Amino acid sequence: MLQAIKYNDGSLEILDQLQLPFVQKYIAIRSAEDGWHAIKDMKVRGAPAIAIVAMLALSSELHSLRVAKTLPEAPEEARTLIVSKLDYLVTSRPTAVNLSDAAHKLEAIVTNKAKEAAATGLGVVAAFVEAAEHMLGQDLDDNQRIGHHGAEWIMAHATETGNVAVLTHCNTGSLATSGYGTALGVIRSLKSKDVLRRAYCTETRPYNQGSRLTAFELVHDEIPATLITDSMAGALLADTSVGLNAIVVGADRVAANGDTANKIGTYGLAVLAKHHGVKFLVAAPRTTIDLATKSGKDIVIEQRSSSEVTSIKGPRDGTGTTDGVILETVQIAAPGISVWNPAFDITPAVLIDGIITEVGVVEKGSDGHFHMADVFNDSTSRR
Repeated sequence: MLQAIKYNDGSLEILDQLQLPFVQKYIAIRSAEDGWHAIKDMKVRGAPAIAIVAMLALSSELHSLRVAKTLPEAPEEARTLIVSKLDYLVTSRPTAVNLSDAAHKLEAIVTNKAKEAAATGLGVVAAFVEAAEHMLGQDLDDNQRIGHHGAEWIMAHATETGNVAVLTHCNTGSLATSGYGTALGVIRSLKSKDVLRRAYCTETRPYNQGSRLTAFELVHDEIPATLITDSMAGALLADTSVGLNAIVVGADRVAANGDTANKIGTYGLAVLAKHHGVKFLVAAPRTTIDLATKSGKDIVIEQRSSSEVTSIKGPRDGTGTTDGVILETVQIAAPGISVWNPAFDITPAVLIDGIITEVGVVEKGSDGHFHMADVFNDSTSRR
């Protein structure tokens, strides 16, 4: 698999996703400010990856301060420094809940550490760094579990279990996580079980994260796949020769009632799936589930720059795809046109058949509603 996040002993590098798939270049992240800009500029994206990079960016900065011997000696001062940096990092992307969830959890860890009788500033920092580094490995394990549960569910609901076709939207693979992926992890798992006939991926406007990133991962892993434009999805579902079994997408936030915020275009796919009788699944770790958000009406939708719709970036045709390629930005819309560019939309829970988590696939209860709080009971594993 591709490794989008490299971290070792305070040294953090990320694969610059703005240059993919044409240039594979890692950039160093040495501070919380570097992390903030990498997230805001979408050099790294995907809800799990955003949270991990933010926490490790701060770990990298704290490591540098420790080497320079400029860390606060008092535990409360160290806690205050860390919390202020966390508050700053959370402002980089408002819709993805994983980032704020990670910040709150690690804030609680350093706060408790600072209250210990023998606490030191160095000890508070060490507690934060250890927790941040643990996130990296835990996310990979969670993704592999999501992939397994999702593949098993799709196979159980398919008419031909050894002949499955799946459509996915945006990018939810190794580039959006610590590795393996959520929705793309389900596709990887289906392939490993030798039941995947074909994966379809949308180009995903406005930032082409499907055609640039998901297609890149599918080719890299030699998964049989076909790229379509977003507007072709209806025709694809209507084509009986394709025989699509499921649509599997990721999530940036899942509300307590199951309403889901994901990349713009997800809602339209859910409507199409319902009309054509195709299963619609959301793949998301529990860190993406926000019980404090009661429904999709309470989710803040990030608005992006109009240039992401009116222009496109890539190498000039025929220049190749080596590291020496020069990327150019080309205008593709009429000058002066106004643009509405929400990064996400809300898919109502009524259109979702199942939400795949690391502890199983949550389905609607007998009352016809999702009960997302159940996934936080570790004894619960609903498949």
